[in-house]
Amino acid sequence: MKKQWFFFVSTALSLMVSAQISDELSKKVALPPVQEFHGKSLELMTGENDPWITPSEKTDLTDTPSYDETVEFLNKLVSASDSLEMVSLGKSREGRDFWMVIASNDGYFTPEAIVNSGVPVLLAQAGIHSGEIDGKDAGLMLLRDMTVGKKKTELLDDAVFLFIPILSVDGHERRSEFNRINQRGPIQMGWRTNAGNLNLNRDYTKADTEGIRAVLKCLHTYRPSLYFDIHVTDGIDYQYDVTLGANGINGFSPAVGAYFQDHFLPSITKALQSWGHIPGPLIFAKDNRDMSKGIVGWFSSPRFSNGYGDLVHVPTILVENHSLKPYKQRVLGTYVLLEESIRLLKKQGAVLKEAIEKDRSMRVPRIAAKRVVRDETHELEFLGVESESYQSVITGQEEVRWLGKPITLRIPYIERDKPEDFVQKPKAFWVPAGWPDIIARLKLHGVEMEVLKTEKTETLTFLKFGEPEFDKKMYEGHLRVKSDFVEFRHQKRFMSGGVRIPLDQPLGDLIMVLLDPRFSDSFFQWGFFNQIFQRTEYTEAYAIAPYAEKMLKNPLIMKAFEKKLENDENFRKNRRARLYWFYEKTPYYDQEWKVYPIGREE
Repeated sequence: MKKQWFFFVSTALSLMVSAQISDELSKKVALPPVQEFHGKSLELMTGENDPWITPSEKTDLTDTPSYDETVEFLNKLVSASDSLEMVSLGKSREGRDFWMVIASNDGYFTPEAIVNSGVPVLLAQAGIHSGEIDGKDAGLMLLRDMTVGKKKTELLDDAVFLFIPILSVDGHERRSEFNRINQRGPIQMGWRTNAGNLNLNRDYTKADTEGIRAVLKCLHTYRPSLYFDIHVTDGIDYQYDVTLGANGINGFSPAVGAYFQDHFLPSITKALQSWGHIPGPLIFAKDNRDMSKGIVGWFSSPRFSNGYGDLVHVPTILVENHSLKPYKQRVLGTYVLLEESIRLLKKQGAVLKEAIEKDRSMRVPRIAAKRVVRDETHELEFLGVESESYQSVITGQEEVRWLGKPITLRIPYIERDKPEDFVQKPKAFWVPAGWPDIIARLKLHGVEMEVLKTEKTETLTFLKFGEPEFDKKMYEGHLRVKSDFVEFRHQKRFMSGGVRIPLDQPLGDLIMVLLDPRFSDSFFQWGFFNQIFQRTEYTEAYAIAPYAEKMLKNPLIMKAFEKKLENDENFRKNRRARLYWFYEKTPYYDQEWKVYPIGREE
């Protein structure tokens, strides 16, 4: 009762203090100093008398429109142009559509027409974290200029632009000027998670959210040549305003990684610089308070967009605009990125297509279960911002204060893409009909499978798990789990509706990552099979004790029992453990307890 009383009192006090602080600080947080932006891309904004001025331009690119205002502007734009259509990819938990605009001067508006056309296709997605909404307002401006604005209509000749303005649509409407305390605009920002408090950018493999299911549908039906996932950073201060990254040449799509490294990133860097922006690589500091320790190259796991794109051979760039740059600068940088990427795809589309096909046709016998830091490191010229340390009375430690003055540093760049713990691929996986949710999720990913029309018995390799290690906290709605295992051969009956999934297909690596329990993004580690650790049949002492006494006549069992008693004091004192030690060795025992139901065809 005392604990409950204390909880209510402390919560009430916290709410009161928060309200007082909001009033006292005039709703403002003092962010580090910022340099005013004077880039050439300011010319991209239209005048206030233009009838096609976007909602954000009306605020001088300081604020962003609501979901309804965004859809209203797009409907008006689509109605006025034969080069635009708008389709819904599905609905959110709160009933909002996930809208996608299709832009083409050649009438390519269906998935079939787009795929069969052979023209390059750019898919740009904004607002997977809906407070990070730069891409939406940049895309509205570009769509306007490529159509009714008649400034860049040639961009949509022999090319298709797919644009998802807001992915986390419900989170977008949890708008407030108090979201994202460390970001400089827009005034109203959306929330990081969806209506179910799930982070869409942790969902690409498990596919729990309606938003990511919509994206998977888009990726596997429209087959984009290039996919942008547009974000805004957290973290430290530096000069770069647009940062870009992908998994690279040591990933699952090495040919695409080489294209990014040798062609795309150098060209886009030069283009952004010509418009007055400062592009750079993704920045993940080893220590946010000490840049001399360097930055770490991030090899994305497939729960994230760029890791998933790498795994399924869809060229994917993670775009991270810098949170401490003004909203206007970030939106204009994104506009330039989108425009110049379409231009580049029109020039280099054949080169990229060749790389995609090379990766899709590649078949490797084993893949790495994890990535670690490379043995060697190199130095990087880093465009930083001057800082100073001070003793914080809040943390009791040294903290950093950014001063707004540009500096150039030489710091270590630590690559984390060295493959380790290789796992051999089987010929196929078999999934029983009793796990329809797993089969359905695999279909969402576009996996090819053979559905059993009649009952079939197969001898396959199965896994028997030991004691599970469950995470202590929920993560993205799941209780994640790991476990050691032993392999054994077993004959199993598969009913009609079960599936055989061959790995000799373009998504063979994805299938391995999802169905082999050793991978951190496997369905097993996400907790989709936690019920196999439940014991559902039991024994009673009156039944097993006499039976066990007969079992002791076997010298091997007698010897093992005596050894267990001698070496395990807890076992010796535990009546139930002793009974179950014998029960587990009988044919009455649950033969499927802790057994992974998915079989491997070697």
